[in-house]
Amino acid sequence: MKNKKMILWIALITMAIIPIYAQQYDSEKDFQIDWDKNVKNGVVIKKYIGIKKEVRIPPSIQNNPVTIIGQSAFQSKSNITRIIIPDSVTSIEDGHGGGYYDTNGAFAHCNSLTSITIPDSITRIGVSAFFDCTSLTSITIPNSVTSIGSGAFESCTRLKSVTIPNSVTSIGNAAFFDCTSLTSITIPVSVTTIEKSTFTLCTSLTSITIPNSVTSIGRTAFECCTSLTSITIGNSVISIEDMAFKDCSNLISVTFQGTIPSKNFDNYTFPGDLRAKYLAKDGGPGTYTRLAGGETWKKQ
Repeated sequence: MKNKKMILWIALITMAIIPIYAQQYDSEKDFQIDWDKNVKNGVVIKKYIGIKKEVRIPPSIQNNPVTIIGQSAFQSKSNITRIIIPDSVTSIEDGHGGGYYDTNGAFAHCNSLTSITIPDSITRIGVSAFFDCTSLTSITIPNSVTSIGSGAFESCTRLKSVTIPNSVTSIGNAAFFDCTSLTSITIPVSVTTIEKSTFTLCTSLTSITIPNSVTSIGRTAFECCTSLTSITIGNSVISIEDMAFKDCSNLISVTFQGTIPSKNFDNYTFPGDLRAKYLAKDGGPGTYTRLAGGETWKKQ
């Protein structure tokens, strides 16, 4: 009799646990699958049609692993505050565009999204993935990610901090365009190029260090970073394109650690006469300073 009671007790406990476990992911019915883009051994989420504020994407749908979050899958779901991505997912698909105009990235315009969990299985964050997620304040990019698409975090105006791991080798143009609350960011030593408009209008960014791995800084890369006061440019940079630091009105200290040929040092790259002073006979590598708002730079 005692053993029967024990068996019954275990059965009741098991029955209580199973529903809790089953509820840890959202219903498969809340997701539309893009069968036209069915990938080998996996499926693509085409659209979230549920109504929950906190979304837990299931690792499999119809017994197929979920491997890709499709473009515009969660676009304009302004009620969602949190999304948890399972570790079956390897990629967040590209939206259109990336820079200066409306886009349809996977999570674009999720204006209430404050938290998202990106698993270690993700290798790529697609174009415009988090475009205009204006409530997102921080994000941690796992070591598995190797590329961040163009406009991936564009107009995330409350984004204050981002951790980019050394696994990332490519950051697309306008990736952090108009991230007006971003105060600091570390560019990993795995990155070799800072693309066009990557940090344009990051008006709260106060300092930046360009690592020695970087060889070129793209056009308008830091334009209108009005709080930027100091820059260190690594010794491998051999090209700075037009207007890279244009309208950085409070920039008062620039340290060049290497040599940039005049043909690769475009006009109007910096405010004032810094380009001319660097290219002068007594210029070259070193630290240059000016008074705030002044046009004249001096080598220290």
